[in-house]
Parts: sequence; structure tokens; C-alpha cells
Amino acid sequence: MVSVELTHRAMADLREIHDYSIQTFGTKVAERYLDDVEAALSILQEQPDILLSKPGISHFFQFYPVRNHHLVCTRLSDTLIILTIKHCQMDLPERLLEIEHTLQQEAELLYRKLSAQTRGT
Repeated sequence: MVSVELTHRAMADLREIHDYSIQTFGTKVAERYLDDVEAALSILQEQPDILLSKPGISHFFQFYPVRNHHLVCTRLSDTLIILTIKHCQMDLPERLLEIEHTLQQEAELLYRKLSAQTRGT
């Protein structure tokens, strides 16, 4: 089992997906969508090896589909970090290439913070 953590960017993505879903489809649909994301995170916590790699995209990124979105993840030791959540219709390789360096920095900062907290307890 691994620890699953979300970056600030991933949390902002979830808020945006939730708000858009409420406006477009209603509260019930929005809540079910978030429930599906939560279920996916639980699955990944138990089975992180089911993450997918995509040809032509950096080896740093791994993916897990949830409905119309991809959870974009990276694994650092025993921590799975959800970096961002992107819509399936997006040009994923191009968009991730643009933000790869920033996502790597966010993941490393979060991992160091979590590691420091663990050592401090």
C-alpha cells in the first residue's frame, strides 16, 4: 500500500471539475463524479502498479483514467502524488510538456514536506 497525496494544483483541478459539473449537469452528477475520483484514489492506494504510461510522454508521469479525466501521477518511493487532473480531450502530451518542470518541482516539494513530517513524528 502507498500513501496518496494531491498537490495544490490537483485540488484546484478537482474544485474546477466540481464547479463545472454543478453548472453543467447539476449537483448530483458533480458529487458522483467526485465519488468516482475518490474511489480511484482508493484503488491506486492499494494497487499503484495499475498506473499507465503513455508513449511519447515523459516517464515521470503515469496516468489513471476516471470518467472523462486522467489523473496525472508520479511515484516517489512509497508515495503516489496526484500532480494534476486533465480532461481526456486535451492534448495531453503537449500540455504536460509545457508544465512538466513545474509538476516535478511540486512533487519533490510535497514529498520533502511529507518526509520531514514523518521524521518529525
